[in-house]
Amino acid sequence: MHFLAIDLNQAVLKFSDDNVILLKICLGIVMYGVALNLHTKDFKEILTNPRSVVIGLLSQVVLLPAATFGLITLLNPHPSLALGMILVAACPGGPLSNFIAHLSGGNAELSVSLTTITTLLSSFTTPFNFAFWANMLDIQSASGKPLTIDFIEMVIVILELTIIPTFLGMLTRYRFPQFAEKITKAFRIVSLIIFVIFIVGAFVDNLGIFVKYLFHFLGLVLAHNLVALLVGGLTARVFRVPGRDLRTITIETGIQNGSTSVVLTMAFFGGVGGMALIVGWWAIWDMCSSLILAFYWSKRPVKT
Repeated sequence: MHFLAIDLNQAVLKFSDDNVILLKICLGIVMYGVALNLHTKDFKEILTNPRSVVIGLLSQVVLLPAATFGLITLLNPHPSLALGMILVAACPGGPLSNFIAHLSGGNAELSVSLTTITTLLSSFTTPFNFAFWANMLDIQSASGKPLTIDFIEMVIVILELTIIPTFLGMLTRYRFPQFAEKITKAFRIVSLIIFVIFIVGAFVDNLGIFVKYLFHFLGLVLAHNLVALLVGGLTARVFRVPGRDLRTITIETGIQNGSTSVVLTMAFFGGVGGMALIVGWWAIWDMCSSLILAFYWSKRPVKT
């Protein structure tokens, strides 16, 4: 592939090893808080509505990375920007998608099921999708950083970030339901506030880098997020799922766990190049676009 000659490898974010550890801890606490609110009844959707669950997984785990590859082929961005797009598409759904799906008039139970399943599968699907599609791009020598990653090491990091906190939260809910009920709301609010403060602080520390390279990544993130929402919506429409499920699948495909992609970028690529710019801005923008869509849908009846 021929790539645009932009030296994005000079865009190194200020993020120390200690900051990476703190971000991992913050994300783990958020995931634990989300899992505290999971009930057994939330997963009845898997048994009562398996078709929509399978279609949602197809859209998010299979079609989104493939569509991302197609968008990269069409736009031909800088190699590190392309890798950031692939990494975002390979990550599981974001934890706030459940709230946004509910706000939009979608199927909240389906949203919880999809987010949980993609999170639990992510220890395999994320490193596999990233390695598969990144190698399809054939940009190892152009990126300025070795593309080879330790598959097992990435699995371990994802286990630390998502799987273990989610399992512990669900276990707490199952073994100590009254305790979980008492702390879940306050715990989620406090953990999200801490997480947002950390992310905002990191963004402010690197504001000069984001501003300097804004026009190199802003349009890509907007286009990529639009493609993600279209993939979800069109997949649901092609398979003729109910209107509430269509809204949920659209939002679940459009919201990826940007925080996980940020940690993986820092852990494996040191925050160098356009990868960090893509995943950092995606973590902010996908929530904004989904909230706008949810607000639009919330004012309109669901079509059956």
